[in-house]
Amino acid sequence: MSAMSDLPPEALTSPSTARNHEPILRVLQPRLPASGLVLEIAAGAGEHAVYFAAAFPQLQWRPTDADPQALASIAAWRDHAGTPNLLAPLRLDASAPESWPVERADAVVSINMIHISPWAATQGLMTGAGRVLPPGGLLALYGPYLEADTPTAPSNLEFDRYLQARNPAWGLRDRDAVAALAATHGLTLAERIAMPANNLSLIFRKT
Repeated sequence: MSAMSDLPPEALTSPSTARNHEPILRVLQPRLPASGLVLEIAAGAGEHAVYFAAAFPQLQWRPTDADPQALASIAAWRDHAGTPNLLAPLRLDASAPESWPVERADAVVSINMIHISPWAATQGLMTGAGRVLPPGGLLALYGPYLEADTPTAPSNLEFDRYLQARNPAWGLRDRDAVAALAATHGLTLAERIAMPANNLSLIFRKT
C-alpha cells in the first residue's frame, strides 16, 4: 500500500476506524471461515474493508453501502491499496433485503451500522443475512448496545442522546431485541464479546 499522503481525495478517513480495526480483527481472526466470501454491510469509507481484506488474503471481501459518497470512497481505497481479494463495492440498502445484489456469502460483517440507521435497516440486515448465509455461517456485528443486565456507560447514554437529536430514528439498540429479531431469521446469538470504549461484538450463527 502506498503512503497515506498519496490517498485520492475521494478516499475518506475516520479516526474511529484507526482505533477499532485491530480489536475487531482479533475477534474475526479465529471465527471467519478458512475460505469463501465475506459480505460487509454498510462499509462506510472502506478503511475496514482494506484492512480486513489484507488480513484475510484467503477470503474474498465484498464491501457494500447505500451511500454514493461511501461507495466512491471504498472504490478509491480499493484502487489505492491494490489488494487483490478486495472486490469492487456494490450498492446495497440494508433495509431492502429483497434487492441485495449478493445471493450467497460465507460470512456477513456489519460495523457501526445498527445505531446509525433506522430499525428497518436492522430488520433488513437480519432478513438478508438469514437468507444469504449457509448453515453455520457467521454474522458479526460491532457497536454500542443497551443491555438490561449491564449498566450503560454515561458516554454511551450521551452518544444515544446525540444520535437521536440528529435523527429520532437512530439510537443505541437493545441487545436482546436485536438477538430476538435475529432468531426469527435463523440466526442465534453465539457470543457476546466486550470491546474497548464500551462497544460489543455480537457473533451470530445461522442454524
